[in-house]
Parts: sequence; C-alpha cells; structure tokens
Amino acid sequence: MRVAVVGATGAVGREILKVLEARRFPLSELRLYASPRSAGVKLPFMGEEIPVEALPEGPLPVDLVLASAGGSLSKAYAPRWVEGGALVIDNSSAFRYEPEVPLVVPEVNREAIFRHKGLIANPNCTTAILAMALWPLHKAFHAQRVVVATYQAASGAGARAMEELLTETHRFLHGEAPRAEAFAHPLPFNVIPHIDAFQENGYTREEMKVVWETHKIFGDSSIRISATAVRVPTLRAHAEAVSVEFAHPVTPEAAREVLRGAPGVEVVDEPRNKRYPMPLTASGKWDVEVGRIRKSLAFENGLDFFVVGDQLLKGAALNAVQIAEEWLKGP
Repeated sequence: MRVAVVGATGAVGREILKVLEARRFPLSELRLYASPRSAGVKLPFMGEEIPVEALPEGPLPVDLVLASAGGSLSKAYAPRWVEGGALVIDNSSAFRYEPEVPLVVPEVNREAIFRHKGLIANPNCTTAILAMALWPLHKAFHAQRVVVATYQAASGAGARAMEELLTETHRFLHGEAPRAEAFAHPLPFNVIPHIDAFQENGYTREEMKVVWETHKIFGDSSIRISATAVRVPTLRAHAEAVSVEFAHPVTPEAAREVLRGAPGVEVVDEPRNKRYPMPLTASGKWDVEVGRIRKSLAFENGLDFFVVGDQLLKGAALNAVQIAEEWLKGP
C-alpha cells in the first residue's frame, strides 16, 4: 500500500505514524503532508526520517489517505484524492453526517466499511470511546436511554491546546493569571462545560455529535441519548460517566461478563483495591478501560459505569488505522 498521512505534524497525525509502525501496517511507501510552514520537517518512522511535504492542490500518488487536517481542508481536498483513486479515511467532522459516507468503529459496524464510495469517516473521539463500552451492552440488553457526562482532555482541541494547558498551568503555579486561547476560559485547575458551538436546543455541537454519531454507527435512532460535554485539565484521555436504561434486566455481574468478551475493552473494576478507569492509566493504551459498573438507582433495568479511552488513539489515530486494516482484509 502507498499511504499518505495528511496533517502529519499535528497531534493525531503523529499518533497515526506511531500506530502504523507499532501495528506493522503493510505499506510500500509513506508520504507525509502538512501546511507549507511545516514542509521540510522530518518525522521518524521505522528507523528513518521522513520529510513532510506541502500538500499539493490535486490528487495524491497513493492508495490510502489518512487525513487529520481539519474539516474545511478535508471538504476541499478529499474529493480530489478520491477522484485520483485513493481511499480516504477522514478524522474530521466534514463527512460524518453524509448518508453515503460510512461512519465506522470497526468493533461495532465493520460491515459499513465496504459500502464506501471512496470516503470513510472516523467518529468524534467522545463517541468512539463511548461506543466501545455501550455497543456490547446494547447488543446484550438493548439500551433505551443513555445519559453521559464527559470529562474531555486538552488533546481533543489539538496539540496547541495541550501545550496551552502545560504553559498556563506553569504560569498559574508561579502566581500569574492563566490565559485562554484554545479554550473559552483558562483550563488549569478549572472545568469548562463548553466544547464546540452552542446549538439552538441549548446543547453544544460536541454533545449533539454523541447523539447523531451513536445513532448512525449503531444503526438505531430509537436510543434516547443526552450528553453534557466538559473540558477538564487532563492531557490526552477522555473519561465519560454513563447511565443507561436497558429494555432487558441486567446485573453488574452480567455486564462485566459481556464487557470482558468485547474486543478493545479492558474491564478495570476493583473499587476496593482502588482500581478503576483513569486518564493516567488509559493514556497510551489501545483498549478503553471500563469500570465502576453498578446498578442504577434511577432506572429499573439500569447500569452506571465509567469509561476512559485515549482520545488520540481509539478516539482518532488507532481507529483510523483499524478501519484501514479491516478494509485490506476484505468483507
């Protein structure tokens, strides 16, 4: 495979390179693209230093494009890459809601990959991490209502936002007032219940993405979902507190058994030993961690649980590479 990574110098682009290398993705040629100001930068891959090229206007000379350069760029350029014969797996929100574009988490809806017309969309990171835990439980017990509160890391806003968290935390600890550029308010020692633009219904677009994308990935719009998305001062793993009402009776023990058999999920649920999902333990991990599984006090057939996943991996880079791997295997 001739592979291109577009947005190679960004946080997700760099993670894609690490995932391709770690998983020994079968490629014969790797091309790295970014903005003109990044041209000439060299990034490590398989013991070599690969130079970054300025993104050209036309098609790319590759079979597969892994794009993580933002929605507006993907909207403008991805159709040209497809016309040139490449499969495009796009990490932005540009095509997620297009009916003809598959939106894929391979552990959930692998079959959708093979309905592509040159484009496959990677879900929002919050949705992908939720789906990993919710889907196996939905298959077993049929989720009817889902209420989720997120604790989203700085990495969700990109490499610049991660740097801002570190820099402004340093300023705060040295007696200076922290500033905000990547976020609506300073993030150090704060939580911000505002991610993306507010919509007419009072929810943010980030919160509505969880609704729209879960419905599309699961192929079931009957599930009633409500989300509150909150930015917290962690670096790169998103956490989510989830309450679910199911159609069928469920126990914490039965849920743990289902989740232990689910690919890409690690059950970390030993509260007495202080073992539960956390950003510190989930960062850098391919699997998502699920724990604090307990019977709901609000729903008759309900569960509460806590799920944490690396936003840059299962929430972005790893999921994109997994889609490509499954595409190569065929239906």
